[in-house]
Amino acid sequence: MSPQRIRQRAQFDAVMSGQLVAKTAHFALHMAKSHAAGGAPDLFPGGGAWLGVILPKRWARHAVTRNTLRRQIYAVTRELAAGLPQLPMVVRLRSGFSRQDFPSATSDALKREARAELLSLLGERLARRPRAPAVAPSAAPAPQADDAPA
Repeated sequence: MSPQRIRQRAQFDAVMSGQLVAKTAHFALHMAKSHAAGGAPDLFPGGGAWLGVILPKRWARHAVTRNTLRRQIYAVTRELAAGLPQLPMVVRLRSGFSRQDFPSATSDALKREARAELLSLLGERLARRPRAPAVAPSAAPAPQADDAPA
């Protein structure tokens, strides 16, 4: 096995050995407790949020379906990036979408359903995080350069 593959496997194992944070009917969110656990070398250099996606063929047989779901996962996490914790995460497909309900792999209905579940999945995690206190806006706006008397 190549050194890069060994490192990727170690990263995957580190996240999956972390806790299951949230789950929906079709997805699960796993999160590592920290970047470097127990004095081990940092598997995720540079800190920040890391995202992995697992879409097994068992639950999404067609590549078109897996790619559609992958795009939805990345789109939702991009939108919520500012609120996500700066830890390694894995979004895993844990059951398949019904072929009777979603006959087309690229249907808008499938995209809407996956998106709603992903927002719920990541929203649960964000709801549990302590929020920073909101800063009240000042009563009067600061003067602009255009507002100066001539």
